[in-house]
Amino acid sequence: MQILAFLAFTALVAIISYVKSSTDKSKVSDGYFLGGRSLTGVVIAGSLLLTNLSTEQIVGLNGAAFREGLLVMAWETLAAIAMVLTAVFLLPRYLKGGITTVPQFLESRYDHSTKMITSILFLSGYVVVLLPIVLYSGALAISSLFEVPELLNVSETAALWICVWGIGLVGSIYAIFGGLKAVAVSDTVNAVGLLIGGLLIPIFGLMAVGDGDLFAGLSTIVESHPDKFKSMGGPKASVPFGTIFTGMMLVQLFYWGTNQAIIQRALGAKNLKEGQKGLLLASFIKILGPIFVVLPGIIAYHMFGDTLTNPDQAYPMLVNAVLPKAFVGFFAAVLFGAILSSFNSALNSSVTLFGVDVYKSKIKPEASEEETVKVGKQFGIFLALLSMFIAPLIANAPDGLFGYLQEVNGCYSIPILTIIVVGYLTKYVPAIAAKIAIISGVVLYSLSQFVLKPYVFGEHDYPHYLHVMAILFVLNIIIMLVIGRLYPQSEPYQISYTKQVDIEPWKKTTAVGISLCAIVIFIYIYFA
Repeated sequence: MQILAFLAFTALVAIISYVKSSTDKSKVSDGYFLGGRSLTGVVIAGSLLLTNLSTEQIVGLNGAAFREGLLVMAWETLAAIAMVLTAVFLLPRYLKGGITTVPQFLESRYDHSTKMITSILFLSGYVVVLLPIVLYSGALAISSLFEVPELLNVSETAALWICVWGIGLVGSIYAIFGGLKAVAVSDTVNAVGLLIGGLLIPIFGLMAVGDGDLFAGLSTIVESHPDKFKSMGGPKASVPFGTIFTGMMLVQLFYWGTNQAIIQRALGAKNLKEGQKGLLLASFIKILGPIFVVLPGIIAYHMFGDTLTNPDQAYPMLVNAVLPKAFVGFFAAVLFGAILSSFNSALNSSVTLFGVDVYKSKIKPEASEEETVKVGKQFGIFLALLSMFIAPLIANAPDGLFGYLQEVNGCYSIPILTIIVVGYLTKYVPAIAAKIAIISGVVLYSLSQFVLKPYVFGEHDYPHYLHVMAILFVLNIIIMLVIGRLYPQSEPYQISYTKQVDIEPWKKTTAVGISLCAIVIFIYIYFA
């Protein structure tokens, strides 16, 4: 029965996605890569949330909450502020320039080489880090929910390989053969299911703790573990309170404002109003995120305590323990959709980056749009297969999947954010400054986190990686500004309006944005 429910919901999503996207002009760049620039606010919000909310988020962040409690909510609530900044500052500039990829802006602002370096950095991050981790964490969750080793009478390792390849193959079909519109539509349908299914887990969990009484269960957990409900982390926490004002906001701004896999949804907006509405709607829902990705981890801690050796198993174990069997198939299908969303979104963005920024731009400039899309799809197949081979080889990270993912991403996130911010805020900083900032950012961060921290200073005596990100961000900005002062480019940079979409802003953007930021501040003060 569980498997039938799983297959039925998964098939429903696939059919809806096919019908909605089959009429798109998916053989041309805008049609395939940006959904024909036709996405509305609700679709953008749903796709943004599902792209972000996958198993590395649900499993990893609940695992972090199992260990440390509410303080890890910073990864969710502060995202709301980053999305407001993106809606107000970055998106109007992106849509005015009519870009398909973030590196395209870097080409117009700096030069072709800067764009190529950035595209390669994005692709490296997706292939080596994001895609395999999404597959691994997703396979871990699906294998636990369906008890695949017992079901198929295979070892846990074999079950992991089976789940990785199952997720990878289905996700590849969505991303490679459907384009962004198929990805976005499937995300939106799954978003509804995830909001419903995700809310059921803490509800049933609290009822299980409170012997059928939801509020009694909540009171029991709060009274039993008051230390788990503090919003501010100490110096040794995974998210010390001070990092909120340094690297945390930089990571959030990079992720929601410049990460191709995320911002591509807003770039596909039919106009600026819809793009801003989508970002702000997603921002509001993101504030509610701790209910889905933090509270279940705390409930799992109360129920399983120290008997659980791997915190990343907390969420799947809680689902199996509290969710009625009739709902397991539906929830597994929703979770499967969330896994696919992160995987196929990153894969679709990789295809876009390679097709537009590498093949069309460097390898074969005279290639037609149909050929560009075709070659991009072939490259996507290669990346999908590569990530499926790498994923099962990932061992459990020492600080959990989520923390490991964030730390490793710093190798490319901060250098890219630096040159984008300086690019928009200045007019005369030259291309050579951007290249030096990218190279120094990658080298210095890698040296700091993977050489000095483990082998020279030690894990406990070294600054938190979010502080390191902030220090290098400021350092690289200073380097760029000094070079711009000494060797300014001859002509000031101006954004040219391509008129591909209407850039009239939504009138309520500022008011709604301020309100959302105020809610986030109130939450922190309340739980302080």
